[in-house]
Amino acid sequence: MKQSLLSIGKAILVLVIVNVAGHYVYTRFDLTEDKRYTLSQPALNSVQEFQKPVIIDVLLDGNLPPEFIKLKGETQQLLEEFAAENKNIKFNFVNPLEEEEGSENIIAELRQLGLTPANVTIEENGKVSQEIVFPWALVNYNNTTVKIPLLKNKLGANTEERVNNSVQHLEYAFANAFVKINLKDKKRVAVIKGNGELEDIYIADYLTTIRDYYNLGAITLDSVATNPQKVLDQLKGFDLAIIAKPTQAFTDAEKYVMDQFVVNGGKTIWLIDEVAMELDSLFNENGSAFALQRDLNLNDFFFKYGVRVNPVLVNDLYFTQIVLATGEGNDSEYNPVPWYYNPMVFSRDNHPINNNLEAVRFQFANSIDTLPNSYKKTILYWSSPLSKVEGTPREITLSTINTPPVKESYNNGNQPLAVLIEGEFNSAFLNRVKPIPLKGTREKGEANKMLVIADGDLIKNQVRNGRPLELGYDKWTNNFFGNKEFLVNSINYLLDDNGLINIRNKKVAIPFLDEKKIVDQKSKWQYINIGLPVALILLFGWLFNAYRKKKYGA
Repeated sequence: MKQSLLSIGKAILVLVIVNVAGHYVYTRFDLTEDKRYTLSQPALNSVQEFQKPVIIDVLLDGNLPPEFIKLKGETQQLLEEFAAENKNIKFNFVNPLEEEEGSENIIAELRQLGLTPANVTIEENGKVSQEIVFPWALVNYNNTTVKIPLLKNKLGANTEERVNNSVQHLEYAFANAFVKINLKDKKRVAVIKGNGELEDIYIADYLTTIRDYYNLGAITLDSVATNPQKVLDQLKGFDLAIIAKPTQAFTDAEKYVMDQFVVNGGKTIWLIDEVAMELDSLFNENGSAFALQRDLNLNDFFFKYGVRVNPVLVNDLYFTQIVLATGEGNDSEYNPVPWYYNPMVFSRDNHPINNNLEAVRFQFANSIDTLPNSYKKTILYWSSPLSKVEGTPREITLSTINTPPVKESYNNGNQPLAVLIEGEFNSAFLNRVKPIPLKGTREKGEANKMLVIADGDLIKNQVRNGRPLELGYDKWTNNFFGNKEFLVNSINYLLDDNGLINIRNKKVAIPFLDEKKIVDQKSKWQYINIGLPVALILLFGWLFNAYRKKKYGA
């Protein structure tokens, strides 16, 4: 008896010690194979400076479809990791449609806030139903709110892939929101004007999106002709320049100013069309127009950085559609038709910029050659294997939609469409006569980055009733493409000093049950789950009674 009491006392003492130690020493263990609950250092850094509560409302609660229950669980686990790092991180899950009365008004209000719902088809026991879910999180801090989409859609993805893509995106999405909401010193981005670039209304959605991260300003290269030094000095006050679809040739003086901006550390995103061709130009009596080479006088500039944008058009069997009208007046019908000059380009997930992105839409894209030099060049997007290039000048006609493509002729695929260049850039005017005198010039620069995209329309949003639509949305086919996220990721990578964008490289794999096996073996597992525990209890009782009889029986 005394020995038993001593053992019990020791056990109680150990439990007390463990509980007291646990109160002061707190740790978590991530036993997953892909370490999806282990936050990267940039993610940990994103929550270090919060001195006041950060309130996160996750709109995933209530009667959710199975895939969203999985997403909710993974989101909760991740937020617990952030909360473990900083106690000011507070989160709760809410059901915005909990009250059935007035749900339509709530849906309309959420849509006005930019929170688009997901329409989910649920099939259970032979019955099909439709559910509306708002897979969003709202991060609130200092009277500022950042919206986070939790669901990552990709064209053709099944349920398992969609959840995997969403979970893979969570850590970066929340860490990026924490950085964004607590940003104090914004870097500066210049929008270059003066060479026929896109009008502001056509890049309005992208600029509106990135102004939460960066301060924006316009620089006009026209002034280079009269005061080049002033333009260069102004440019040096910016960290990155966007050149969105120039249509007029750059003078050597303008190129030299841009070159010195680059060599002095300025990042650049070039969206270039070397062929003059617009879809609108085909809407005439003949339904045709000529695609002509556009001379931007940039070939020697890009050559020094190791790329060449070719004056050709990419024709791709992986295409997006355009909408054409047939009939007249009230009898008009609008039908989507294939348009092989608008490639639908899928990411190969080979870089943090393009990892886990929806397909991107190019329009009358050119191809890019990469040339050997000391700079690192990463091709971010290629045309499909079933594509080809067509030289210019060339007549483009709408009647091609009536002619089936000859598949055998599409034998020149995998054309580079977007190239990232990194390295210690030398001046493109190194060992050349300088076109103008400038102060503070350099021949060799430090580590830098440049992105060249062979399509000026990649950044162009459509317009309805004089108002810009979301970049990547096609109002004619009602389809969404990944153009905006690609360009947002690009600028974040080019200006990222803390490695946050690299979180996008993290791979996770969420195990799922086989739906077919669940249906086929449902009864079998019900019997096992109900019958096996009962059988084990009966077996244990029988063995226990047999043991008692053997030990204490006469």
